[in-house]
Amino acid sequence: MRPTHTQYPVVLFDLDGTLIDSLELLVGAMTHAFDSRQGPRPTVEEWVATIGRPLLWQFGQYATSDDDLQHLVRTYRAFQLEHHDRLTRAYDGIPSLVASLDAAGHPLGVVTSKFGHLASRSLDHVGLSRHFDLVVGADHTAKHKPDPDPLWFALGQLQQEPSGAVYVGDSPFDVMAANAAGVTSIAVTWGAASRTPLLDASPRHVVDTVAELESLLLQLRAAAAP
Repeated sequence: MRPTHTQYPVVLFDLDGTLIDSLELLVGAMTHAFDSRQGPRPTVEEWVATIGRPLLWQFGQYATSDDDLQHLVRTYRAFQLEHHDRLTRAYDGIPSLVASLDAAGHPLGVVTSKFGHLASRSLDHVGLSRHFDLVVGADHTAKHKPDPDPLWFALGQLQQEPSGAVYVGDSPFDVMAANAAGVTSIAVTWGAASRTPLLDASPRHVVDTVAELESLLLQLRAAAAP
């Protein structure tokens, strides 16, 4: 059971590329969707560079009409649902890190550009759901990362202030959202984004391994201790 006291920091996580490895699923779903019709399409590299933005935004860059957009999204999601469990796993070390943060009393949340029910399915599949106080998806706010609104919404639900929170993510959009929200940004390098655009977004901290992330969070907790 979570202790009744609150430990600094509040830890908010991105999902895909941060907690879970789903890149093969996301690229496979994208390829399947664009293969299903004739029209403009991105390269894999161009698509991967936009992971972290909402799906409607991603497909909106290439759809030729609203009907085309809806077809692309529908086809993508059908592939995603069919292959989700086979192509989704937690990164090594993440389950133990999240469990230890939960046991220590840190308020925990997920803020993702996926729809909330899809994010919850991923967390259920990898056994992490029980550790999180809330999941904020693209259907919870009108504005999305890199806008700060999703992070502010999460903190409002947790009744916490931005100054007492960190946001851990693998994309420049995560870093930009955290910085705009007044939340400490932590960039992880094991996700889909390449290092240069990630650093160009000016994260407060950068970590290359889950062990480094755990050490950093312990340092932040110790620095805030009375």
